[in-house]
Amino acid sequence: MKILFLDQSGKPGGAELCLIDIAKPYCDRCLVGLFADGPFRTLLQQHHIPVEVLATQPIQVRKQSNFIQALGSLGQLAPLLAKVIQRATEHDLIYANTQKALVVGALASFLTRRPLVYHLHDILSQEHFSQTNLRVAVNLANHFASLVIANSQASQKAFVQAGGRAKLTTIIYNGFEVKNYQTCESDVKQLQQHLGLAGKFVVGHFSRLAPWKGQHILISALAECPPEVTAILVGDALFGEQDYVQQLHQQVAALGLENRVKFLGFRSDIPQLMAACNLIAHTSTSPEPFGRVIVEAMLCGKPVVAAKAGGAIELVEHDINGFLITPGKPQELAQVINNCLQEIETTATIANNAKTSASQRFDLTAINQQIAQSLKSLLSIQ
Repeated sequence: MKILFLDQSGKPGGAELCLIDIAKPYCDRCLVGLFADGPFRTLLQQHHIPVEVLATQPIQVRKQSNFIQALGSLGQLAPLLAKVIQRATEHDLIYANTQKALVVGALASFLTRRPLVYHLHDILSQEHFSQTNLRVAVNLANHFASLVIANSQASQKAFVQAGGRAKLTTIIYNGFEVKNYQTCESDVKQLQQHLGLAGKFVVGHFSRLAPWKGQHILISALAECPPEVTAILVGDALFGEQDYVQQLHQQVAALGLENRVKFLGFRSDIPQLMAACNLIAHTSTSPEPFGRVIVEAMLCGKPVVAAKAGGAIELVEHDINGFLITPGKPQELAQVINNCLQEIETTATIANNAKTSASQRFDLTAINQQIAQSLKSLLSIQ
């Protein structure tokens, strides 16, 4: 089975990290076609996955683009589509990993008669997408995709509610290489010393800096916690969200928390940083399609407090393997932080439960077997 994977991004987000894990077993018989150059290409090469940047300029359509703006991008698609068609004829299957990849992949699928798989990493709702983009995604999936892989029940439900055909879908959670989240205690202590975190109760937040990711919620909660509670914000702004970063710094200054909030930017040592934390906070104000950070924290053996919406509800059982709070409520977050600070043994039990359940539910080998079986079944009925 030769697979042409398509992805719109040159930057490694959650969908892209997931694609690396999916493509690895096919590295001798696949190609990842990117619509933009960037560090994601380098990551793929480091994992020995064949990759080619197919577009010479980025497609100027965003999640909130309207119909006129979408039409304006058609001229950019022609040379890209030509390259995708050429590559598709050399493969048995087209695997669209993002929404823009779905648009190009659907056209290429129709013209080359290659089956199309759409991996849905988003919640298709008006909270995240314009009405135009919703209609385009759902209609293309309904008419051209042979299979839609949803990364959670929440993603599948939103797809169907938006008009997607339920029979096209199957739910396969993201997989993780469990051994990658094992850390050396001496390395963690050294990292804590280097970052000035020794002796602190550290709450970690791991995601790009964006309003809907809710870093401001954590900062507000921090003001209601004892002085020894410190927060690290790991991630950087994307997609023109620098104004939000400035607002976060202003919020920190206004609350007098300059010595208790550390902006670490983009980092590649996520397991080590998570291991240096006492608690991981997930504070998205809109439903998350899956919640990759939540599972990563669990695999690191760390307690997680997550916003009770979207895919997070499928990952966390409150007071069993983590904590759930109402989205957008810093008071609830502060209460959980303070409880974890005081109830050390109970919190440690919850963290152990989290590590055990995540290791069993999201093992990469088992997840990749599910995907492989779905793809084989699809090709066998073509």
